[in-house]
Amino acid sequence: MSEYILVAIAWPYASAKIHAGNVTGSHLPGDICARYHRLVGHHTLMVSGSDSHGTPITVVADQQGKTPREVFEHFHRGFLDLFIRLGISYDLFTHTDTENHHRVSRDIFSTLWEKGYLYKQIQEQMYSEAQQRFLPDRYVEGTCPHCGYESARGDQCDQCNTLLDPQDLLNPRSKVDGSIPVIRETEHFFLDLPKLAEIGLADWLNEGKEHWRPNVINFARRYVGEGLQGRPVTRDLEWGIRVPLPGWDDKCLYVWFEAVIGYLSASIEWAHNQGDPKAWKNWWYNPTARTLYFIGKDNIPFHAVIWPAELMGVGRLYEDDPSKTLNLPYDVPANEFMNLEGQKIAGSRNWAVWMDEALDRYDPDPIRYYLTAAMPETRDTDWLWDEFVRRNNDELVATWGNLVNRALTFAYKRFDGRVPTPGPLEDVDTDLLTRIENGFEPIGQLIAGCKFRAALNEAMELAREANRYLEEKGPWFQIKQDREAAGTTIYTALKAIDSLKILFAPFLPFSSTQLHHDLGYPPPLFGEPYIATFEEQGGRVHQALCYDGSKATGAWKASELAPGQALRSPQPLFKKLDEEIIETEKSRVDG
Repeated sequence: MSEYILVAIAWPYASAKIHAGNVTGSHLPGDICARYHRLVGHHTLMVSGSDSHGTPITVVADQQGKTPREVFEHFHRGFLDLFIRLGISYDLFTHTDTENHHRVSRDIFSTLWEKGYLYKQIQEQMYSEAQQRFLPDRYVEGTCPHCGYESARGDQCDQCNTLLDPQDLLNPRSKVDGSIPVIRETEHFFLDLPKLAEIGLADWLNEGKEHWRPNVINFARRYVGEGLQGRPVTRDLEWGIRVPLPGWDDKCLYVWFEAVIGYLSASIEWAHNQGDPKAWKNWWYNPTARTLYFIGKDNIPFHAVIWPAELMGVGRLYEDDPSKTLNLPYDVPANEFMNLEGQKIAGSRNWAVWMDEALDRYDPDPIRYYLTAAMPETRDTDWLWDEFVRRNNDELVATWGNLVNRALTFAYKRFDGRVPTPGPLEDVDTDLLTRIENGFEPIGQLIAGCKFRAALNEAMELAREANRYLEEKGPWFQIKQDREAAGTTIYTALKAIDSLKILFAPFLPFSSTQLHHDLGYPPPLFGEPYIATFEEQGGRVHQALCYDGSKATGAWKASELAPGQALRSPQPLFKKLDEEIIETEKSRVDG
């Protein structure tokens, strides 16, 4: 039975380039998940976008002497190009400065206000006398009172992931000029998290979460159990979504509050683009739909606690049926952090593997393969250049690529470019095909359970089995004495390869698509991403990444390769890397 699967991926701030840690933290695991469910035949919707508001953008704008819009549009376009090159197959990757997102965010705010889940409160906030303005949280830095980290931000400590207010910091200072801010009063709206906890948030976290990662659910339960406090949802900002109430034109919605609304607004925008404005409800009101949020561990409180609280408070939006409520997250498979060569990634020090630059030098599938093999699912991991080279050469080239190249080249040259017609299969032949066929269910379950490293390891182990089979049978020797026996071996190997192609496809879409083509199949495995331009009211336009899956095969199943099927002249799937690149790459970062 076809299911509805929403893959929601954390929105990157459009203020810096994307590095390996960003990709393996959310974009790649979400893409693997979405590609798998598409192959199974599920109704899959994968959405995200550039976080266009907030102080990360205004900080860069101030530094570069540009407007916030100029900054975010520059990085947003870079994201679109990068995701196409890396094969991140968003059905819609939009941004938060669209008319649609502004409208949905204001409607969420208004609904929470009308239902009594927001309240007004005078707040003390950091004020820069030198700049004559209130300082947004990210304009304030200081020492974290919990772990002692000396460069904690005013909204969150990157060292211990504790959510903060600027007043919590020890020795606070302005990030702009280093001056010491003063405290002044200002009025804001707060999300009433204690009241929302009373309507079922704690109960929801304590029921049916066995499939959640322990670090995520334990953090969320502890966060709620320690007692929730109201959290401001507006800020004294000029760049962002204006508060939709009279007399509040000088304040905007807090970026953390409106950015998570983007998962819903992007789904609504996608439905509108499809010409079916109500289609988004299949994922947001269907009680059997599953919504998965792929994020980094620093975003756990927002996605496992605060966003569910917002959804509970809203209940229904753009829906008249009183029996329906917006779906809460099915899973929040947050990843830990990926470091670089034993040190935390730091873009300001150029200590990072920038994805656009890496794709200038390497093919996308080897990068995807290594990022999956080293994915920080349960603990922090490292990008190690020697491991990248080793896994490419020993696993992609010597194991999987070598298996494909030997079998296809032999068949193309010695069997007239067609799949050989086999004789009777022996036990060793059927055993290999059965084992690979039996791998579809457990590997699929691992991917569906967001255990991507384990799933990839299982697929590669099956490729090793097929390699051993081909080596032991030795068709290049068989053909000298028994052409039918050699044909049977190659037929079996090609059937195994055809199945393995599907098992690897969510991880390695480019090489799997090439192999699909080389094996003689006409339809593509997946749809094609493309950049679309949309016009809004008032003549403004915005660009988004879209996905056309209308011609994809949609089959997660064992090989149906037929004897006599025409093959195409095979090309190597992967390139061997020289070990000299290890030191070359290390020298690119200065740390």
